[in-house]
Amino acid sequence: MIRQWQLRAAFAARLSEMYGREVPAYTTLVDVSREVNEEVLRARGADAERLGSISRVTSERHGAIRVGTPEELHQVARVFGALGMRPVGHYDLRDTAGSALPVVSTAFRPVTGDELARNPFRVFTSLLTVDDPRFFDADLRSRLTAFLAARELFPPELLALAERAEAERELPDAAAERFLHLAVRAFELSPEPVDRAWYETLARVSAVAADIGGVRSTHINHLTPRVLDIDELYRRMTARGIEMIDTIQGPPHRPGADVLLRQTSFRALAEPRAMRAPDGRVTRGSLRVRFGEVEARGIALTREGRARYDRAEPLPGTEHELAVQGLGFFTYHVVPDRPSDGGRPTADIGALLGQGWVRAEPIVYEDFLPRSAAGIFQSNLSDRGSRNSGLASDAYDAAWLAGAVGREVLDPFTLYERQRARSLAEVADALGIAINPLLARGVS
Repeated sequence: MIRQWQLRAAFAARLSEMYGREVPAYTTLVDVSREVNEEVLRARGADAERLGSISRVTSERHGAIRVGTPEELHQVARVFGALGMRPVGHYDLRDTAGSALPVVSTAFRPVTGDELARNPFRVFTSLLTVDDPRFFDADLRSRLTAFLAARELFPPELLALAERAEAERELPDAAAERFLHLAVRAFELSPEPVDRAWYETLARVSAVAADIGGVRSTHINHLTPRVLDIDELYRRMTARGIEMIDTIQGPPHRPGADVLLRQTSFRALAEPRAMRAPDGRVTRGSLRVRFGEVEARGIALTREGRARYDRAEPLPGTEHELAVQGLGFFTYHVVPDRPSDGGRPTADIGALLGQGWVRAEPIVYEDFLPRSAAGIFQSNLSDRGSRNSGLASDAYDAAWLAGAVGREVLDPFTLYERQRARSLAEVADALGIAINPLLARGVS
């Protein structure tokens, strides 16, 4: 029997192999990431693994896909549910960039510490906001809705196997192999000719809209390895002659305590595609829709820490201060050789840390940043598209997204808070004290 995490690891590996065949520059990105990670590990030793073991970091990937309808999103949720991945976070990208990005997104990922440690594969999944009149007028909306309704992204056999895997949390070998084959194939780039006129109609609104609704299939838009020094990777990719986007998205590098997420990518490549003209002739063309992204992950910030980041306020430069001031998420652990001077521990986390009763281990930020995601999308678009900002937008809020997915969309802050709270309960039990996470310094 193949358990869910094994299915997830196998799917991520096969997807990476497939994407490397389709986009050779991705393989270069993975190779350079591995080189940088090995050098950082040699230079920094155990400190390099502060935010995850090198085996986890090396194998870590996040993918990105785009779908057109709530029904397609619901089906995606079934496929990823088979892999033990749940929707986390609501990202509305429509107003976060100068370019037209008519999508809302969530990320499917494992949510428990042990599952993340086994394989932290994530897929950032965007849904086209067809009913937003700022992007699609009534005529185009009607045509787009009809086009999307006529396609099938995921075959019934795949969905049936997915439901079985999610319900039973495993599959027999033969069924697992069939599931993996169908799942990877569903995200391959289709050789079917693209209707040039229809694609260009949508591209005038948004290149992202054309990539989603201008073809009869979906595909992996990018696949992202994790690197321990993204600035060095950026330099090395550029030195190899690979055109990178202009900036590294996210917070600047902080030597004492990197936070949240930093991302960059090489620019979308002109890939050959078969194009069908209005008279039915098929010719060779090219589209720029796929790129290679890389990420560096830091410490998850608390709600207050995130609010400070969003307001562009400075954050402390050390893990200790992030913990003491309640700005970063950590798990707390009793120190085996804790003080033996006869003193008693207090309920104050800052004091417990300072006096050597407990140590804090950073919680890795497992999620995404709307502005960074929009920045990556925008950096790989050739034009701004069109958006009628004078019209009112439809509310694609978290509740609406949960209805489309067909399951609860989890709040990332709540997941980090639960992880921290479990560790505090264990500390309190071991030390025989009461720690109120709402009052204790460092966890407010």
